[in-house]
Amino acid sequence: MLFRSTLYFLFVTVFVTFAVASPVLKKRQEDYAPVRGVNLGGLFVLEPWITPSLFEGWANEPNSTVVDEWNYCKALGKAECKSRLEVHWGSWVQEADVAALARMHINTIRIPIGYWALAPDRSDPYVQGQLPYLERILGWAGRYRMRVILDLHGVPGSQNGFDNSGERGDIRWTKGINDIQRSLDSLAVLANIANAYPSVVAIQAVNEPANWGVPKSTIIQFYNMAYSTIKSIAPRVAVDFHDAFLPPNEWSDVVPLNLTDSLLDTHIYHVFVEDQLRLSPNEHIEKACNDGRNIGNFNTRTRTICGEFSLATTDCARWLNGFQRGARWDGTYLTKKPMVEGASCQGKERLEAWSKNKKQYMRKFAMAQLQAYEMGSGWIFWNFKTESADAWNYMKLVDAGIIPNPPIGSSFNIC
Repeated sequence: MLFRSTLYFLFVTVFVTFAVASPVLKKRQEDYAPVRGVNLGGLFVLEPWITPSLFEGWANEPNSTVVDEWNYCKALGKAECKSRLEVHWGSWVQEADVAALARMHINTIRIPIGYWALAPDRSDPYVQGQLPYLERILGWAGRYRMRVILDLHGVPGSQNGFDNSGERGDIRWTKGINDIQRSLDSLAVLANIANAYPSVVAIQAVNEPANWGVPKSTIIQFYNMAYSTIKSIAPRVAVDFHDAFLPPNEWSDVVPLNLTDSLLDTHIYHVFVEDQLRLSPNEHIEKACNDGRNIGNFNTRTRTICGEFSLATTDCARWLNGFQRGARWDGTYLTKKPMVEGASCQGKERLEAWSKNKKQYMRKFAMAQLQAYEMGSGWIFWNFKTESADAWNYMKLVDAGIIPNPPIGSSFNIC
């Protein structure tokens, strides 16, 4: 997830072989428009900043290699890794969470999961056993009338080199002889699950493939294969394509070729680029509104959704940039000095430490983003909760009155 692009999520409910929308898909579109959702991140794909407690044992080990789920399991061994993750899978998302999200008027949940849970290579250090917990959540989603996007968040070799792909480091996806087939096999498993659970309305082909590590042409080839694989098994579900950190006009010549009944997915963050970190409070709001207008423009062509965003305006969340890494904001990661003179991360991530003015601003920033992304077809916040990074914790932000409930972006007047 940790990225900064703009997320363009297309919900075009038209089968490839028909000129008119399927009545079932049309009804689904009407029932849940606009999309107002959250991600269930940190569950089936570990990210140290979301659940630092799982990585705390290596926090004081100099230059630890335990920076992602691959190395977490490698360090523990499969038996101990599975023992610990079984506890995590069974506790991180509870029915009470889904019920609370429903009371917060959330209508969509996006569930990231890695290939290792679906089409594993037994020689990898990863462990399996996730699917019963996934299906439990899908049952709850149906009970609370939520729709679900199943997101293939990590593929063999890593599609972006981020820890949220399962492996932090080099981008090696598509370089292994079986990488593409194992990715497609993973999508086939998700498609079969979708057939069993009507709450599943879309499957993401792959989360955030990095165009600087995988050529756009290769990504397009995979997207076409992914589309065929998913639709051959589960024709009623939409297929979700991330924009690969490219602007929407890069996809204009691709969409008509076979990407109907699809989602084009782009992610908007304000904290992973130095120029954005230097924005003033008002400039952050202006950027959100401009992003919304861009989404709205593309939405005239295809349904467009911001599928990942947060309220963070600094990268101060502990390990947000990677395990044992600091922050650009205070000059402890990549930069030699703070983003602005005297910048500190002290008190940035704990809501209880925010001043009254800070809370009022964050509410305005939240309303601006919700309004902006509803210029398109909606939004999905990252994340539903965190252990300590409060600007990324939707449920805590709602409980504190910072994100409005109900979160009707179109009713706000910020942009």
